[in-house]
Amino acid sequence: MIAGDSPRLRAFALSLAALAATAGPVMPAAAQLGLGTPGMPPSTEAPRARGNEPRPADHIVAVVNSEPITFNELRAREARVAQELELMGRRPPSGAELRGQVLEQLIGERAQLQIAKELGLRVDDALVDTAEQNIARQNRIDVEELRRRLASEGISQQSFRQDLRNQVLLSRLRQREIEPRVKVTEPEVEQFIREQQNPQDPSAIELNLAHILVAVPENAAPSLVQELRQKADRIRARASAGEDFSALAREVSDAPGAASSGGVVGLRTADRYPPLFVQATRQLAPGALSEVVRSGAGFHVIKVLEKRQGVLPGATVTQHRARHILLRPGGGLTEAEARKRLEGYKKQVESGQASFAQLAQAHSQDASAREGGDLGWAGPGMFVPEFEDALAALSPGQIAEPVESRFGLHLIQLVDRRQHTLSAREQREIARNLLREKKMQEEYQRWAKEVRGRAFVDIREPVQ
Repeated sequence: MIAGDSPRLRAFALSLAALAATAGPVMPAAAQLGLGTPGMPPSTEAPRARGNEPRPADHIVAVVNSEPITFNELRAREARVAQELELMGRRPPSGAELRGQVLEQLIGERAQLQIAKELGLRVDDALVDTAEQNIARQNRIDVEELRRRLASEGISQQSFRQDLRNQVLLSRLRQREIEPRVKVTEPEVEQFIREQQNPQDPSAIELNLAHILVAVPENAAPSLVQELRQKADRIRARASAGEDFSALAREVSDAPGAASSGGVVGLRTADRYPPLFVQATRQLAPGALSEVVRSGAGFHVIKVLEKRQGVLPGATVTQHRARHILLRPGGGLTEAEARKRLEGYKKQVESGQASFAQLAQAHSQDASAREGGDLGWAGPGMFVPEFEDALAALSPGQIAEPVESRFGLHLIQLVDRRQHTLSAREQREIARNLLREKKMQEEYQRWAKEVRGRAFVDIREPVQ
């Protein structure tokens, strides 16, 4: 589970960061911007009709290697793209341009899923359960509340779980197909570090922002614009007076998904945020609020949740010391059986029947077993994302529920956590992992285009 030789392409259930090009799979739908709604998954259902607007009859708009894409699928994905762009303060492309981009995304996704099935890749129900639990945890709610909120947005549980299954399947396929193509050389690491040390480089700065949107209708009268500006000013005043920003966003924000995300956009490099957001928060410290700013979508109040520089000499990072037990499904051991065994080990440790180290020595299927599963101190980027996410949610001594990664299933215990100033060697290792992630993204774009080019695609009607 060490990430030095692995992609940082996150499984959909653990992070909904966008990876897709126009022809790639849609994970958050607004993939061409590298932006999406944090935590909440896409829906494969058509959006609910507004008012008395009739839902159009479904029909096939394209066929990909004999599998159809329906108009309702296209309409649902198009609506989600538009919502995600509005969330980020960007007006979506109009009419045929947006629909054409979305159709290409669906075509690419369908072609990749077909490859995964041909290769015999499978995702069992236990892994979908875990994915659903992870999304609920990331949104700080339980699974039942997650399902309730999805239902309120017109997304059925069946549709939601099928989409989760597809996205995890696509993640496994990408790892299998792309990882062997990526190599990182020493000169590339050195160049990457030099670029990260440039404080003017937006890719060297990471931001986690939350925002509240007061939407302004297109062609709104000046009097309405002024009224909405005053509303945004009142919201900012409430936030400035100490009201919880997430609760406020859930209450008043017009941004799609705000009721679930609390307005949080998520941690990403500055070059993956709209320039308006970056400029408005450039001089702000974590915890500070921006002034009210105007975009094409309306007025925004932005809060800085986190701001940090990338790889820099002397950087202080949070390190974790962990133990794990790894089981690799196969040879008669199914994923469900491996998960059940790990859950049993967890109960034994928590009840005092056995120590974690003893169980790791007896059962873990990796080299750490001889050390009782001890992985030593590790900083950001040293483990695969699934593993790091689990560690971040633990307090010292706690054990996570079983976690699935490309290596197998892990039972993880956080031993301790500390702040650590990175040595030059550690800086290089983190730089290598980050560079590998970047190259994986680039290689994915090329691979996705290859898959799209090999597929037989019959577009049944012109995009309008």
